[in-house]
Order: sequence, then structure tokens, then C-alpha cells
Amino acid sequence: MQGEDARYLKRKVKGGNIDVHPSEKALIVQYEVEATILGEMGDPMLGERKECQKIIRLKSLNANTDITSLARKVVEECKLIHPSKLNEVEQLLYYLQNRRDSLPGKEKKEKSSKPKDPPPFEGMEIDEVANINDMDEYIELLYEDIPDKVRGSALILQLARNPDNLEELLLNETALGALARVLREDWKQSVELATNIIYIFFCFSSFSQFHGLITHYKIGALCMNIIDHELKRHELWQEELSKKKKAVDEDPENQTLRKDYEKTFKKYQGLVVKQEQLLRVALYLLLNLAEDTRTELKMRNKNIVHMLVKALDRDNFELLILVVSFLKKLSIFMENKNDMVEMDIVEKLVKMIPCEHEDLLNITLRLLLNLSFDTGLRNKMVQVGLLPKLTALLGNENYKQIAMCVLYHISMDDRFKSMFAYTDCIPQLMKMLFECSDERIDLELISFCINLAANKRNVQLICEGNGLKMLMKRALKFKDPLLMKMIRNISQHDGPTKNLFIDYVGDLAAQISNDEEEEFVIECLGTLANLTIPDLDWELVLKEYKLVPYLKDKLKPGAAEDDLVLEVVIMIGTVSMDDSCAALLAKSGIIPALIELLNAQQEDDEFVCQIIYVFYQMVFHQATRDVIIKETQAPAYLIDLMHDKNNEIRKVCDNTLDIIAEYDEEWAKKIQSEKFRWHNSQWLEMVESRQMDESEQYLYGDDRIEPYIHEGDILERPDLFYNSDGLIASEGAISPDFFNDYHLQNGDVVGQHSFPGRPSIWLEGRLGGSPWNGWLWPISWHSWTPCHSLWIPP
Repeated sequence: MQGEDARYLKRKVKGGNIDVHPSEKALIVQYEVEATILGEMGDPMLGERKECQKIIRLKSLNANTDITSLARKVVEECKLIHPSKLNEVEQLLYYLQNRRDSLPGKEKKEKSSKPKDPPPFEGMEIDEVANINDMDEYIELLYEDIPDKVRGSALILQLARNPDNLEELLLNETALGALARVLREDWKQSVELATNIIYIFFCFSSFSQFHGLITHYKIGALCMNIIDHELKRHELWQEELSKKKKAVDEDPENQTLRKDYEKTFKKYQGLVVKQEQLLRVALYLLLNLAEDTRTELKMRNKNIVHMLVKALDRDNFELLILVVSFLKKLSIFMENKNDMVEMDIVEKLVKMIPCEHEDLLNITLRLLLNLSFDTGLRNKMVQVGLLPKLTALLGNENYKQIAMCVLYHISMDDRFKSMFAYTDCIPQLMKMLFECSDERIDLELISFCINLAANKRNVQLICEGNGLKMLMKRALKFKDPLLMKMIRNISQHDGPTKNLFIDYVGDLAAQISNDEEEEFVIECLGTLANLTIPDLDWELVLKEYKLVPYLKDKLKPGAAEDDLVLEVVIMIGTVSMDDSCAALLAKSGIIPALIELLNAQQEDDEFVCQIIYVFYQMVFHQATRDVIIKETQAPAYLIDLMHDKNNEIRKVCDNTLDIIAEYDEEWAKKIQSEKFRWHNSQWLEMVESRQMDESEQYLYGDDRIEPYIHEGDILERPDLFYNSDGLIASEGAISPDFFNDYHLQNGDVVGQHSFPGRPSIWLEGRLGGSPWNGWLWPISWHSWTPCHSLWIPP
């Protein structure tokens, strides 16, 4: 076509489909452009079509945007959209408005989960373009001097960086053998040469099927030696540099020393750059090989952990990302974690939090999370000041989740719970709780809050303003058992915060029914059981919400899960502090139900302790005391448990029996008799044993011992204890004052014990009764002389 023949250009635009952008708040309009060149007579001479798209970004689109108005505006301003597509545009905008923007963050997270491949560096970049057909020439270069070896390795590296060439290179055993030999022999002579060859094998290590090749040539072990050597070289460089720096500081006017130092420092910087390129490639190759746990174990035996922790002192972000990634992988094994503890890894990681490099900060937090499973390392994290730094990251959406997990682990230790009160952690957590739009709060967030609510100072901050009111409102609305568990922890602290719950007693009591989810009911019961408030009218609560039948029904063995039954028992113990409530419960027949439950759960210390605590509360009141003493066998069970292995159970039993003995003489004698038998069990066993050697019988003279046994209760023989003048005289007899003094010196308590509060339910398992640690005879039983003196409990 001649230029003068073309007279006109005709352009035609045809609209196409409309769709939403996959990640942004934008519409994509597809359209077609048809350009036609017309001749002098108007006939088309040349035509071309091209498909195009236009992106309409909707920066103002948010949850409150009027979709109808926005759709109309988009159609009016964009000539590519026909007015007939107004409804379609409106639907697409509605979809964009409600779409959750989680995809970009996810992509970003996945992108940063693995370190980037090493970039091109000096020694790699040459003017030549490698050709797979010229491999023989490149191999020949590996047999020349160092510069030629560097050039040959760089050309082979060009080929290896293309995955399509790896299989062909794999078949060239001559090339691979030559590369392995040169690396083994010449790596100390040239950093560039060592880096090039290790990078070639790194390209193979990126694919698991080639790991056998690297193992065959023992490249992994060689890399370990190279890394160790380079780290030691770096220490020598630093030592030399620090000496020259010290000389300059001592003589600042000496220009010769200053110039020498500056020259050395410049040289040091250049060496470090090359060395870090080598370390990065070598470590990445080892990281790929560590996919096999057997190979990883071999690395550990060669002190890979110590090398990696030393490398944390570097400033190169890309190298640090690789080192921390490797440490994170290794940290899941206890032996590796212990090696990291020896190297004080937490002190080295603290400098990276916070950090400008997002990927490095992300992977460092993940390493800290792995380490935070160790109690000692959590302690170290607090000591080095990580707590406020991690708290500050809660406000960053990219790091919030992982930082919260680390803080959750720290909050598991009671020693550190109070330290959160001196940061802005609690206000941030409360804001997250109230802004959560889902019915169930994120597990990490609510678990963290539950731990913090176990500390009194934290609870005061949580309840500031309308904190408790908002928590109760949300918990009751969504029936969230974990949120109610947090509220339960809040309710356990004495002081002004406990009195705040008076307004919610009715709401909590209304949840106690068979219609609600059992886990939620357990937490509501536990919260009510913590409310030991003197002014609270428990009788009114029990009657108004008909709780007595519910409580009694749940006490039947097998009627409910043990967790719920235990909370019911604790609740009964709390309300039994009220005289009228105790009487109401006694009339309903709850005491026999508790005894039956005690029989069924006698091996469970938590149940035993809390049931006895109910008896302890009830014997304070006249009405329930008479029921327990005269109508049930509860005192007999208490006597059996008086010498239980569990200290808390013994304590509650002693206090309860002391009160019973004070009000009932018959039980007082039985209790005293049992204490006597227990304290003097060894002597009684000897007296009642008839299997004695003939020589031992003569130790007691001619008097027969039989009249003292089998003919009656030994307590009914007063001549064994006292006569009108005190103890019956016998050789070696000791006065009662000595026994009283000795008895008190050993810590045996005379009279009624005090029991200020509820026993702890976190108790060790009971393995059976153990001997009383009271008064023992001062001589061996093999040489006992006739004794008529026994200790009688008061």
C-alpha cells in the first residue's frame, strides 16, 4: 500500500465483559479496539483488532458506601460501559463491598515463608553466554589456573541456574566430579570459586531427587567445614580491626594509624560482602539437604547450631533470614533447642525485634514461638526486655497473631502475669475482644485473656470503665464458654472487682439449666461459686431460679460429666456458708447424696476435698450440724479420711472433726480413740502380737501380758496411763511434762484448728494412708523395756 493512497483512519471501540479485580477493590472492563485505514474512495485498505482492558479503581468503596449511587456514577463516567449494564455493575460492586480482603496477606505470608534464592554476585556475572553444547570446554577450564577455574565454574553455573539443564548436567559425571574435586582442593584459594561451585550444587539441592548426588560427592560435609573456617576467619578479622581501632583511640592525632585503620576497615567490608555471599549459598544448600532428618542429625553432630547462632551477629538481612529460617527448622528438636540455650540465642534475637525488614521480623517471631515452649527460655525472654517489644507488635496486623502466641506462652508462668499490667497489652486485648465480629473469639486471643485474668492487678485493668459489663454482655449473648472462663477467673479475686458481680448474679443463675451447653453451664457455676460475698442473699437466688433440684439431680453418680458435678459440689460449698441456705439444702436431702458421691469418687482427691469442705461449712450451722452428726455417717467417713495422704484433705477433716467433737461427746470419744490408735499404732501392734520369741517374753518379767489384750478395749485400762500420783512408776519412766513438751516440739497441734478459706482443688493423687509423723519411741523396738506410758490425744 502506498502512503498517498491512505486517506482516512477509522477507529471503533466495542465494549465487552465486566469483572471484579482478584485482589483490589476495582472493576475490570474488557473491550475491543478495531482500527481500519480507509482508502480515497472510503473502502477499507487495512484493519487491525486489539483486545484491551481498563481497571476502574474504587478507592472510596467501603462498608457504608451507597452501592446504587456509586454504580450510576461508574456507568456515567466510563464510556466503555453501556447504560444497560447498570444492574450488573451494581451487583459487582455489592460483591466487592462484602468480599473479605484476606488474600493479599495470605499471599504475602506464603511468599515470605521461604528465603529467596541468592542473587547474582561478583564472579558469577561474566560477558559470555553459556551453551550446554560447550560443556567440554568449561570442564577443561577447571584444570587451569584459579582465574580460569572461576570463569569455567561461572559458565557452568549459568547453565545450572536453568532447571531444564539439570538433568543433562546430572548425566555428565566428568563435570560433577571435576567440580567436587576443585571445591575440595581450592576452596581456600578463592572465595568466588568456592561460591560458584557451591551455588551449582545448590541448584541441584533445590530438588529432592538430586540430593543423592550431593551426598555422593560429600558436598554437605565440605560446606560445613567451609562455614566453620569462614566464621573463624571473620573472628580474626574483627580482632585485628578492633586492635587497630583501639590504637587510633589511644593516639587520635596519629594520621598514619588512622589511615591504616581506614584502609583495613575498607578491606574488611569488601571481604565480609564476599564471605556473606559464600555463607548464604552454603547454608541454603544445607537447609535444603536438612529435609532428611538423618542428614540433619549429621549436621547437628558437626555443631551446625553453634555455627548458625554465631552467624546471627551479621548485619546482612538476606543472610539473617536464611540463618533464622534454618534455626527455626532445627528448634523443633529438643537437642537442638538445648544447643541454642547454651549459645544464648535469645540475647542475639532480641536485636531483631522490631526490625525494618518484614520477612526477617516474621521468621524471627516464629523462631521465638518455637523457643517459647521452654520455661527457661521464656524466663530469658522476659529478662532481656522482649515483653514490651512483643506487646508493641500487637497493633500490627502482619505480626499480631504470632506475637500473641509468644505472649500467651509467657503468660502461662504466674511469675510473669503481673508484668503485663505495666504495658499497654491489656487495653489492646480488650479492644480486640470488643471489635471481634464473629460469635467465637479467636482461640489465641481468648486463651491469652484467660491467662491474664488469673492475676489480680490485670483484672483491675480489665474491669476499668465498663470492661466487665461488656464482657458479660457478649458472653451471655453468644453463650461463649471460653469468654465465660475468663469472667470466672476475674471473679476469683477478692476485693472491689468481686463486688461488681452482684449485678450479674441473676443473669448467671438463669443459665444454670439442662437446656444450655454443658461447658457454658460449668463456667457459669464456677463463677457463681467464686462469689463469696457476705451481703449476697443466696437463699433468694436458689429459690427464685429453682437451683436446689438441679444441684441435687447432678449429684447422682453418672448423672453428668465429672467436671460439671465438681462445680456443683463447689457451688454447694459456697452457698452453705449461709445459714438459711445450709438448712434448705439439708432438708432437700443433699447430704446423703454427697455421701453417696463421696463413695463413688473416693479415689479423686478433688471431689473428696470439696465434699468434705461442704461438711465443714455445714457443721457451723445448728440445723445442718444435727443432721450431719445424728442422721448420717458423715463423721465416720471423716474419721477414715483423717489420715489421708493428701495434706489438704487431712486439714479439712481435722477442722471438721474438731467442731463435731466439740458438740457431740459420743463422737468426741470415737475421734479421740482413733487419734490414739493412729499415734500409737506401732506400740499397739507389738502389744497385740502373740508371736514373740521366748527370750523376749522374759524381758517383761513373770507377769503375763494376755490380760491386757483381747479382754477389752485398751483405752479402758486406766492403770496403763495414770495413777493418783501421775504416771505409774516404772524403771526409766518419764514425767508427763516431758511428753507434753516433746509433743509440742514436733508440731502436733492441740485443740481446734483454724481453717480460713476454701481448700485448693489442685491436689496430688492419693496412694493410701501413711504413718503419722508424730511422736515415736526414742529406742529400737527390739530393746523396748516394759512400758506403761502412752500418749493420749487431747
